[in-house]
Amino acid sequence: MKFLVTGAAGFIGYHVSKRLLADGHQVSGLDNLSAYYDVSLKQARLARLQAYEAFIFHKIDLVDRRAIASLFTDEGFERVIHLAGQVGVRYSLDNPLAYGDANLIGHLNILEGCRHTQVGHLLYASSSSVYGLNRKLPFSTSDAVDHPISLYAATKKANELMAHTYAHLYQLPTTGMRFFTVYGPWGRPDMALFKFTHAMLRGERIDVYNNGVMLRDFTYIDDIVEAVIRLQDLIPVQDASWTAETGSPASSSSPYRVYNIGNSQPVKLIDYIQALEDALGIQAEKNLLPLQPGDILETSADALALYRAIGFKPQTPLSEGVKQFVAWYREYY
Repeated sequence: MKFLVTGAAGFIGYHVSKRLLADGHQVSGLDNLSAYYDVSLKQARLARLQAYEAFIFHKIDLVDRRAIASLFTDEGFERVIHLAGQVGVRYSLDNPLAYGDANLIGHLNILEGCRHTQVGHLLYASSSSVYGLNRKLPFSTSDAVDHPISLYAATKKANELMAHTYAHLYQLPTTGMRFFTVYGPWGRPDMALFKFTHAMLRGERIDVYNNGVMLRDFTYIDDIVEAVIRLQDLIPVQDASWTAETGSPASSSSPYRVYNIGNSQPVKLIDYIQALEDALGIQAEKNLLPLQPGDILETSADALALYRAIGFKPQTPLSEGVKQFVAWYREYY
């Protein structure tokens, strides 16, 4: 089939695009190669994708409405996997307008492109950050998520609401994917594993927030990709029996679904660091700091609905995933 993958030069977008290409699909990759982090890393990912004849790259910004509309009209995509956007909780504190542009206007432009060209299925990246002030663990898609604590999380919640509107008005099948702390080879430099590894190899202290008393549902990239690939074939349908009073917020009478994609085995931040110390053979010197504004203290995914839907749930052990990242980091850098 013919896919559009937005954010194709990004971490998850690169891995998803590579898997689709390996499976024999045609992939048009869209990315604006923003300077939010090292552009050379994005270009290196892109170069590996361009080795496939079935891959075409389009350097377009999500906010460029005309360019996005033309791309959809010219290419006629069968399915769209929308992974582009402005990421990062802490960055949103200082650069809020970047999130309005990429995550709100950009998402709307993708929805419009899908609507006007009758795309068969739109999958898009949401985030575990939408759970905000929720304290019941594990986080379930059957729970309301009405109290985000970062602008990033608010835009991801808004993306889900916008997708539902288009599913309802135009019968556009949409699937939201709430990713839980993705890590692995070719990962983002702004993520903890990357920053810790960089600092430890340079003999520098690592910044550990909330004195290390945090719980995260770290999810390995290969597990994320497997879930995405399976979900793209599971096209949501209308459910006449669903009602807002009795149905799950993750479903609808419209062709709309939302899933958690997480390992369901939350790990203490200190244990995460220990796994990295073991993989590197280096003892980390820690700079203990308070909890940062916008950070969620604990995350844990209830992925039962995902398993029931596609017969798969993420399961890569943390120690193995960290080893794979370290092996890639040493080779690449």
